[in-house]
Amino acid sequence: MEYVTVTALSHPGLLREHNEDSLVAGPWTLCGTMTENPQTLVFPLGTPLVVAVADGIGGQPAGEVASALAVRQLAALGPSLDTEEAVRDALNLCNDAVYAAGRAPELNTMGTTVAGAVVLAESLLVFNVGDSRVLDATADGLRQVSVDDSPPLSPGRRTTSLVTQALGGTPDFSAITPHVREAPLSAGDRYLVCTDGLTDPVPEDALNDLLQLHSGGRAAFELWKSAIEAGGPDNITLALIAIGE
Repeated sequence: MEYVTVTALSHPGLLREHNEDSLVAGPWTLCGTMTENPQTLVFPLGTPLVVAVADGIGGQPAGEVASALAVRQLAALGPSLDTEEAVRDALNLCNDAVYAAGRAPELNTMGTTVAGAVVLAESLLVFNVGDSRVLDATADGLRQVSVDDSPPLSPGRRTTSLVTQALGGTPDFSAITPHVREAPLSAGDRYLVCTDGLTDPVPEDALNDLLQLHSGGRAAFELWKSAIEAGGPDNITLALIAIGE
């Protein structure tokens, strides 16, 4: 039987007081906490399997609440996410949920990015809102398959903390335009889903080198370590999806 492994890790990094990231893998969620070691889950290939990270917007209240709302909504809807349209509808429901909770004064303007994939029997539905990423770890190198919602970079800059859309994040409701695309799937494929706490401090070529050398829990650990060695300036959350047979 073909199967899917998901190896996940979430850590606050070295500079943040707490973790505002959340993660979902099937029915399993990890919200605003820390995993000392990578956790590997195994799922049968067939029923839609959602794997996603959400990064609460820093500098605004309750980012951890917004990111947890998003992943828990996706966990509940996961088995029904079998088309691009279903994924778009689910992300719009996540946006609605964040704004509805944000009516409480202490939660107003909270927001989160989200990025992930739904693993189907023969394909993958990649999605994102914001600047968390999905990367295809091919034998030829790492290839980004999500779309960053970020303003153009100024000369000499590789990263920015600004986003042009998110779930929530503004005082008044703002609709989203989710990025959703379908990609073929076959045994041996690997995808990295992560927040910018990994991709901002660690260049893509360094991430690729680690993924060429390692897999599973060792790969997740080495990716996390690379962000820590780069200063760990932000929360670090990642999930490695691998298709086996």
